[in-house]
Amino acid sequence: MKKTLLFLIIIIIIIILFSLYKYKSHFLKEGDQDHLILYGNVDIRQVDLGFRVSGRVVTMPFQEGDFVQKGSLMATLDKQPYQDQVRQAEAKIVSAKASFENAIQLLERRNILVGTGGISQQDIDDAIASKKMNHANLLEMEAALGVAMTNFQDTELYAPDDGTILTRIREPGTVVRAADPIYTLSLISPVWVRAYVSEPRLGLIYAGMQAEVATDSPDGKIYYGHIGFISPVAEFTPKTVETTQLRTDLVYRLRVIVDNPDHLLKQGMPVTVSLKKL
Repeated sequence: MKKTLLFLIIIIIIIILFSLYKYKSHFLKEGDQDHLILYGNVDIRQVDLGFRVSGRVVTMPFQEGDFVQKGSLMATLDKQPYQDQVRQAEAKIVSAKASFENAIQLLERRNILVGTGGISQQDIDDAIASKKMNHANLLEMEAALGVAMTNFQDTELYAPDDGTILTRIREPGTVVRAADPIYTLSLISPVWVRAYVSEPRLGLIYAGMQAEVATDSPDGKIYYGHIGFISPVAEFTPKTVETTQLRTDLVYRLRVIVDNPDHLLKQGMPVTVSLKKL
């Protein structure tokens, strides 16, 4: 009986010591050290690139994984249909100018005759109306030429920023509609880390707070950044970061902007964020 009681006491002591160890380890790790440690994933902006006009794709010089600089020509459409539209608009402007100039001359001649009594006021009014109508028609044709030239220029697609080709969606010869994506571009900058902080630790962080970001890479390179955004809305711990202790806890999403990113930071890469407490 004594042995059984002693055994139970030992078991209880072991459980208590283990609980104290877990409690201490958890809170030292979470908030009692000089640095607040968070875990998150790299988040990089991506953009789907497409033409503003429809047509047949002629050239796509880049492949998946290629690095492109801002302003690089990434693809072109068949220009002939849009070049024809420009020429058509130019021809209509020539015709509209001729009609407008004729209306001006007609009005000038009738103004000369009105003093002699050889022409009625109605003829003068008609000439004025004709001039206005032809002028409006000329302005319309000039606007149509502007649209045609814009469409012609939109047959070329340029990189909006430095980045890496993530996906090559189409191939030359494909007929695409306006806004159909042909590339997905992963931008070099900005790069940020999506992390989460529990409600008890929310008061320890603030926008602009300096941060160090470490990856699991063997070289141990440290990236520097700052907190750029703290969500005002609480949410349940996402499955990607939940633990047994935090599975049902409410957390706040925050964004750590990396100030010195490079090509080693990849979309979704797990990282450790260290925030120095005040």
